Amino acid sequence: MNKFERYYRAVGFLEGLMNLPVKKDYLSDKHLDGIYIKRTRYFLNLIGNPDKEMKFIHVAGTSGKGTVTNMVHEIIHTSGQCVGSFTSPYITTSIEKIKVGDKYISPGEFADIVDYLKPHIDAAYVNGPYGIPSYFEIFLAVALVYFKRRNCNWVVLEVGLGGRYDATNVIDKPVITAITNIDFDHTEILGKTLKKIAYDKAGIIKPKSVFFTTEQRPGLLIIFKKICEEMKVPFGNMTCQKSYMEYNRALATMITQYIGITDDSILRGINHAKLMCRFEDISSLCQTREVVVILDGAHNRAKIRSTIDNLNALKYNKLHLIIGIADNKDHISILKRIIPLANYVYFTRFGNLHRNSAQPKDLFRMSKKYMRKDSRLEIFLNAELAINQAIMNSRNGDLILVTGSFFLAGEIRKLWFPEEKILTNRTAFFR
Repeated sequence: MNKFERYYRAVGFLEGLMNLPVKKDYLSDKHLDGIYIKRTRYFLNLIGNPDKEMKFIHVAGTSGKGTVTNMVHEIIHTSGQCVGSFTSPYITTSIEKIKVGDKYISPGEFADIVDYLKPHIDAAYVNGPYGIPSYFEIFLAVALVYFKRRNCNWVVLEVGLGGRYDATNVIDKPVITAITNIDFDHTEILGKTLKKIAYDKAGIIKPKSVFFTTEQRPGLLIIFKKICEEMKVPFGNMTCQKSYMEYNRALATMITQYIGITDDSILRGINHAKLMCRFEDISSLCQTREVVVILDGAHNRAKIRSTIDNLNALKYNKLHLIIGIADNKDHISILKRIIPLANYVYFTRFGNLHRNSAQPKDLFRMSKKYMRKDSRLEIFLNAELAINQAIMNSRNGDLILVTGSFFLAGEIRKLWFPEEKILTNRTAFFR
């Protein structure tokens, strides 16, 4: 038996639940607002409410929320306190979503908790008034059970989607809520205006908590301030002009200063924080001579602007762009910003079974009006062939950027960071 066989079976069980019909929710029926939270609370009640004795920091936003969650986690860990965090999506393997201290949950303990939850999942399926919990809701429950077993003082929760009706919003007494910024993404669910999106994300603000944001636009800040005033919640905002990464650092700093962590621990935690596929430099592993190789999961307008900010801070000769985008994203808003910067473009796709990839030939067609006159465009249905061709075409001083989707960046990352190594080491960063 493979040493991770129980883990793979547990993951397969959870993913297999997605082929069952789930009672409609706000994603498809606005008349059923809040069923995610009701369904999640019902399930947590069945397993003894593991969330009730922990202190929570809840982080939402269109972009940067994963980065801020990770920074806050590392700062609290550096200060010597026991901290857990729940994030999404994972890049290579499911345990990456659940972390305590400096390690992901072990594959064995993940399988143990899934086994513990199975009869409760059955009970919710048979008797629950809201139907069977979704994959995301059960995964959140796995995380909360693990955090309770590890006696975490703090838990940092990254919102899955939106805020107001997201399953993570089942937490009713967070110490701190935070929103990084507001931009267009998931507009078919959250609304087609920034104000509607802001209102949805502001649903995480709760009475007796403190709220922080690095959003800058006055019209959106009015929405946040009004909700804070109604709930008598203190409001904190960083107003000076900074880059996206500097804003993320500022937000993580405001959050952790509020809970009493020293400036020294904050600085060390931020310096130690790193995430997969967030403008991640893997050049040393690729043996690409003097070529920089960057993996980046930017998949909306705000994230691609941050990616371009990071690009502008680097010196390179030619840009080799490997791009693939999910079919439900705003392709034009991404392509028109990044395509003009590239000397070579390799359109490709990812092979994730749970999310459809846009057709590379459609991305090729849409990009023609934005390309440079001297650009070279190619299409690859296999992402590994795309990265191999980019490496072959590159010369000293060039930069290879993989972007457009976490699924694509993660698929290419596996070439150098295979799943079994991550499961063995319980970290995504190793030599």
